[in-house]
Amino acid sequence: MKEIFKKIIIFILILESKLVLLKFKPKIITVTGSVGKTSTKDAIYTALENNLKVRKNQKSFNSEIGTPLTILGLENAWSNPLLWVKNFFLGLFVIFKKDYPDWLILEVGSDHPGDVRKVGKWLKPDVAVITAIPKVPVHVEFFESPEALAEEDLSIINFLKSNGTLVLNADDKIVLAAKDRFSGNVYTYGSDESSTVSFSNQNIVYSDVGGTILPSGVAFKITNSGNSVPLFLPKVLGVQHILPVTAAIAVGLSQKIPFLDMINSLSNFQAPRGRMNLIQGKNNSMIIDDTYNSSPLAVQKALEVLSEVKTNGSKIAVLGDMLEIGKYSADEHKKVGELAAKLKVDVLISVGIRAQSISKSAIDSGMSDKKVFHFKDFNNVADLILANLKPSDVVLLKGSQGVRLEKVVAELISDNLNKTELLVRQDTQWQNK
Repeated sequence: MKEIFKKIIIFILILESKLVLLKFKPKIITVTGSVGKTSTKDAIYTALENNLKVRKNQKSFNSEIGTPLTILGLENAWSNPLLWVKNFFLGLFVIFKKDYPDWLILEVGSDHPGDVRKVGKWLKPDVAVITAIPKVPVHVEFFESPEALAEEDLSIINFLKSNGTLVLNADDKIVLAAKDRFSGNVYTYGSDESSTVSFSNQNIVYSDVGGTILPSGVAFKITNSGNSVPLFLPKVLGVQHILPVTAAIAVGLSQKIPFLDMINSLSNFQAPRGRMNLIQGKNNSMIIDDTYNSSPLAVQKALEVLSEVKTNGSKIAVLGDMLEIGKYSADEHKKVGELAAKLKVDVLISVGIRAQSISKSAIDSGMSDKKVFHFKDFNNVADLILANLKPSDVVLLKGSQGVRLEKVVAELISDNLNKTELLVRQDTQWQNK
């Protein structure tokens, strides 16, 4: 019954969305890929909003339901039938409005086979951005192979308008190879100097916080057509935020938005929650909150950032289960433990049944068992950390959504901070789970 109700909701929302698109004819930017979609979508919005009338997905609503909700400008009614009926009427009302965005920025996810194709065939985007497709991507357990998932993400190209624009991550070999699939305009972004938009000189910036020197953001240079300008992103770390900003500029350039206008806009970019966010921790510590989700490549990048941080304190990694990677799970969790030991993490805490392999592998790779801990779930993790937390300590927390490590972050950050504004999954639906 629940599945039938869901299909009815999807049918009505898509029908109303098609009518809205038919009437207003907005230009559409889609963002696909296995990692970095939400950050890229948000960065594109920031780069364009001062020059174009745009709307984006809220949070990470990138499904068959989330996409039409964005087109119609409606909230998710979750499991409330009455609110869905209200949404249907509000959706009809949108069709008769006189005012509507000129551009839509839509994140399209590939959780299961056919997800991108189902949405792409009726969206027909004007601009398609493809972020990254790692060797073992999240959600791969629902596909026959990583290659099958990659094909799903890349299938958006089949629905791109012939006079449209394809924007590709040049640092990802699988993504970059897709340029030969499209005969129209192709823009690239990444660290390679030959990219349409490239970045360089990445470095961590530090600030004095109550007499303690802690990381405060990331600085880098953006280059296009020989013109290089510096950019600083506060309260975040890692290439995980640099690539989305670079992608956003490539999109803007494809639509003739002035380069410096976008640089000025992106200097105020607010990164999405739970993605390598820097948050002041208790006892003058620093928290790197990367708790939105997890996958092998994302964990690798997060640990590499932690290893680059300069601090007089300890580097603590709290790593939860990487879910939805199927048959690759055991091997990939083992690799994470090996990497944590190699990068000389001072303290390693694993959380979840699968993550126990991370702790075992780290010890097997040379970490002292006195510095490695394991918990079956998030309960009591914060107690262990707080009992030993010192000024200048830097704590990285990363895990899949189901591990709920944001609950640990909530206990570690300074008491005077607003958890609702800073952390992921703070709405009522998640809090009740």
